[in-house]
Amino acid sequence: MGIPSVPRKRAEVCREVARGHVLGALVLWFVLGLAACGRPPAEPSANPPVDQTFDVVLRGGTIYDGSGGEPFVGDLAVTAGRIVAVGEVSGPGRREIDVPGLAVAPGFINVLSWAVDSLILDPRSLSGIKQGVTLEVFGEGVSYGPLNEGMKAEMLARRPAEVDYPIAWTTLGEYLEHLVDRGVAPNVASFVGATTIRMHELGEANRPPSQDELGRMRALVAQAMEEGALGVGSSLIYAPAFYASTDELVALVAEAAQYGGLYISHLRSEGNRLVESVDELIEIARRAGAPAEIYHLKAAGQSNWSKLDAVIERVEAARAEGLRITADMYTYTAGATGLDAAMPPWVQEGGYSAWAARLSDPAIRAQVAREMRMRTDAWENLLLAARPEKALLVGFRNPDLRHLTGRSLADVAAERGVSPEEAAMDLVIEDGSRVGTVYFLMSEENVARQVAIPWVSFGSDAESLAPEGIFLESNPHPRAYGNFARLLGKYVREEGVITLAEAVRKLTSLPAENFHLRDRGRLSVGFHADIAVFDPNQIRDLATFERPHQLSTGMVHVFVNGEDVLRDGQHTGKTPGQVVRGPGWTGWSTAEDAAEESVHQP
Repeated sequence: MGIPSVPRKRAEVCREVARGHVLGALVLWFVLGLAACGRPPAEPSANPPVDQTFDVVLRGGTIYDGSGGEPFVGDLAVTAGRIVAVGEVSGPGRREIDVPGLAVAPGFINVLSWAVDSLILDPRSLSGIKQGVTLEVFGEGVSYGPLNEGMKAEMLARRPAEVDYPIAWTTLGEYLEHLVDRGVAPNVASFVGATTIRMHELGEANRPPSQDELGRMRALVAQAMEEGALGVGSSLIYAPAFYASTDELVALVAEAAQYGGLYISHLRSEGNRLVESVDELIEIARRAGAPAEIYHLKAAGQSNWSKLDAVIERVEAARAEGLRITADMYTYTAGATGLDAAMPPWVQEGGYSAWAARLSDPAIRAQVAREMRMRTDAWENLLLAARPEKALLVGFRNPDLRHLTGRSLADVAAERGVSPEEAAMDLVIEDGSRVGTVYFLMSEENVARQVAIPWVSFGSDAESLAPEGIFLESNPHPRAYGNFARLLGKYVREEGVITLAEAVRKLTSLPAENFHLRDRGRLSVGFHADIAVFDPNQIRDLATFERPHQLSTGMVHVFVNGEDVLRDGQHTGKTPGQVVRGPGWTGWSTAEDAAEESVHQP
């Protein structure tokens, strides 16, 4: 083994400090001659001289600074994309905005975004910006890098005809830079996908990697971390991610941990083996030496709703042990994925073409149909958990099938005179895709309960859309348009599940600290001027499952890096988004800055 890179060693030292191992950290600092582990997050300082002129001053708003503390009425000044004063601002602004009665908060962080294509098609991120989202975070198992030529060819072959752009990047860092170079309204960040890493070396084969392959996989993780990835993301119910063992995941996460990265996972089961899957996540965190987060926390299927108690107990026990385990969620009782989540992983080995070919074999079809009807702990069957009448078909690649959009699988099966299982297999073949599907799985009581958990943040698990053009070709889950506004309207204002100050914390500083984001997530002097200004009495979601393409209301102004992308409720067309990078990025300007990033702890 060679000598670990300086970013890895900085991250190692800062983890020692975070764990309380100060003596060991001091020894490493002395040996390596590195800069200090970093200063605490910036706090509002004395206001600048009266004669200073600012770029923008927000006057008289109710400031929710992201800490979760009591709000206060005051001003906020921005210059050169940074917050320069909070409280009483005496100097003038080149632009003065009166915001009395409005909440002034840090821009919201969408911790699970699928806007990887939609931001290329429409850089405005309208459905997100209209909810105050200023950072879209990608990487649930699949990331848009690293890619090889075969992966690029498959991406081009599998996407709808209306989505037409060249894949002008290879690595994850190049993809994020590509977005920003084209211009996007929000900031962007990403985890590197464990599935993507696996496919790069093994394709879609159901086998463990050899030692050489695993070594190359770890090297790809290291490269992504040095390009700014936040850590490793997995999505373990889907093939080929399903084929990865716990040991394989530990190896990849341990590589990311050397850079201060974390592990974030769509668990191997959110239903019948939910508790065991949480145990696996905690085991990976413990063995790899990394923090970990559960993607879109849920107990799926009525027979599993009571398991939420055990999940909370497991996470709380791990946190008490000193492991930093967190979770995120969306604010709905239905999830959305594809019909692949209704079929056993073995039939999907080798990718879509092999899957569709197997489904055309009568003997295999019969076996698949039997397994789709059987309760099992061996794989995650969302159709069985939701039932065919609660599975809505919402996304088709084939224009000839789009008239079925919004109908249930049970309804389509009855119309065709076949079983729901046969209909599902036929639709996968006819559409040339997994077919976008909404499954109603969760209880409203559990959703409200999760909203109140202090270590849970929020992600849409959706693209960022606009109610126009190509986006109208399918019915998305309404969470794309309403996840964050629904939190603030339904669960804060109407039901009082949590306070507005706590909701803002969970939308801003909590994920920023979990993900080690530098100078994001708070209204503090020196932080990037990502700001959401909204009417707490009016903000609400309008999107429904029947009519999902409806923008939320109540967001008044949104700033990204000091630029107004939403002014008086209207998108300005500006695209000031930046790449937000993790602690392992090799481009930090000083060793002190890199160390500060990796120790930015909650």
